[in-house]
Amino acid sequence: MSTTSIEKAYSMISATANNVSTQSSRILSIDAFRGITFFLMIIVNELHGISGISPWLKHMPADVDAMSFPDVVFPAFLFIVGMSIPFGRKTREHQGESTLQILRHIFGRAFALITMGFFMVNAESGFDESKMVISIALWSLLTYVAFILLWGVYRFDNPLWNRFGKLLGLMLLLSLAMIYRGDPNTPWMSIQWWGILGLIGWAYLLCSLLFFCTQRTSVLLAALLVCTGYYALSHSALNVQHRWFAIVLSQDAHAAHATIVLSGLVCSLIFFGKEKSTPIPTRFFQATLFALILFAAATALRPYYAISKIYATPSWCFYSASACASFFAILYYLIDIKGIQRWTVLFKPAAINPLVCYLIPFIIEAIYGIIGWLSPLHQLTGVLGIIACTAYAALILILVAVLNRFNFKMRF
Repeated sequence: MSTTSIEKAYSMISATANNVSTQSSRILSIDAFRGITFFLMIIVNELHGISGISPWLKHMPADVDAMSFPDVVFPAFLFIVGMSIPFGRKTREHQGESTLQILRHIFGRAFALITMGFFMVNAESGFDESKMVISIALWSLLTYVAFILLWGVYRFDNPLWNRFGKLLGLMLLLSLAMIYRGDPNTPWMSIQWWGILGLIGWAYLLCSLLFFCTQRTSVLLAALLVCTGYYALSHSALNVQHRWFAIVLSQDAHAAHATIVLSGLVCSLIFFGKEKSTPIPTRFFQATLFALILFAAATALRPYYAISKIYATPSWCFYSASACASFFAILYYLIDIKGIQRWTVLFKPAAINPLVCYLIPFIIEAIYGIIGWLSPLHQLTGVLGIIACTAYAALILILVAVLNRFNFKMRF
């Protein structure tokens, strides 16, 4: 690596640390990582309905001690959340927000993600459509409309229209909650699981509050160990033999997901939270060492906790975090240090508007349900199905790019 390249990258990092609120200070490798993850998320979500493809292109069953390519996509979501936390705080501090305002933002974002996840899960199962005044497909579509109204950003000259849209979204969401009917065992909406967005919301809340209290890497690493220990206790004899322990230790999945977010947070601090005097090669060495430690921890824990995305086992968490840290280091080297950046424009739409990118396939699926159509993708098999799913994901990114031009975004 040349001295000029190191100085250029060093200058970029220094500018970012001092003023992350400016457009030029965005870390392109983080944006690329985020965009690639959401692009792959669309593909793997559609691949579940494709037959005649390798099992390594689908999620592994819960009791199989293995992980496939799709099993790393959700952890990548969590890892990126962790990497973004320091930048989010730095931006708000630079904008002059108070401690109370930053805390309100943290709780508001977590609440939005958890709420969306809760509604989306109840649209998937646990409902009794025969007792509802509208079909579950229409109910689901209207929830997405409510999400957009509540948490969308619109380009209107009159700010009153924005406030009216949020009020309308809130009223719509409350109305949909009122008309929902569950199965005989659960008459109303239920916490079956929190959904992907909800799980991200809880992990984001836990780790953001911890980072709000301390920015010391040593404390964050200790918290990572505590979360792993909590998971171990929740699967120990204490959880089985003692009722109160079972209640206290019932949040093992949230603790497991928090370890991945914390790993992303630590990785972010390794690369971007160092003092100006820390050489960039040293940061890469520390990131590599961190990835190797995560891998070793996963290997050591695997005999006790087999790899399983469904059970969110420590081995799955640490293998996934290790892979994410390694992948990001490669992206950072290629994009921000070597300057190989042109290709990142392909994933830019999803990087700057990830939530809309995530919701659009669900909106399309709800429309299919209302019309009574089956997804044409799920009628394909083999390589043709894989190609079609990839093309579909590309079309979604194009649609998001168009929406971005009209400032149609979702933020918290």
